[in-house]
Amino acid sequence: MAVDTPCCPLVGSDGPTAYSDGMDALVAVEVPLVGDPRHKNWAKVIDNVDESKSSGWAFDGEFIAAGGVQDVPVGSVVMVYGERGSRANPQIEARVFTTNGDGTLTHEQTATGRAWARTLRDRVSELLEQQAERPPTGLAWDGDLMRYSDEAIIEEMRRRDL
Repeated sequence: MAVDTPCCPLVGSDGPTAYSDGMDALVAVEVPLVGDPRHKNWAKVIDNVDESKSSGWAFDGEFIAAGGVQDVPVGSVVMVYGERGSRANPQIEARVFTTNGDGTLTHEQTATGRAWARTLRDRVSELLEQQAERPPTGLAWDGDLMRYSDEAIIEEMRRRDL
């Protein structure tokens, strides 16, 4: 019996759930909230850096919500920005993370102060270059695959041209 589903779960219910639809695998991660929630804060999955800019506008990508669980591509670069202190004199902090297949974030660098964007720009560029050079990774074998019929697995392999 073939199963016609657009994507298949790759990790069991005892851990983070990642999905693959032939594109990047997504994983649920807890995106931290940096700074005071009453002040400016945001998070973004970075996909490009404009090295001609030294402000926050140098970082291109999709905004995601900070301070909660978000689905992001495995291996992606996530930047989290926040402010604390007074509105007249905010204390800026920005952090850069990479996402892991197990739903965790690896802290790569932190910058504070008004030069935060220029401080992080080169490191984010390096991480994006490493991401581009890295071959796509799959998730480790999981016994949950045993619940799928041979026909369903064969159908999925055909769909992927394997």
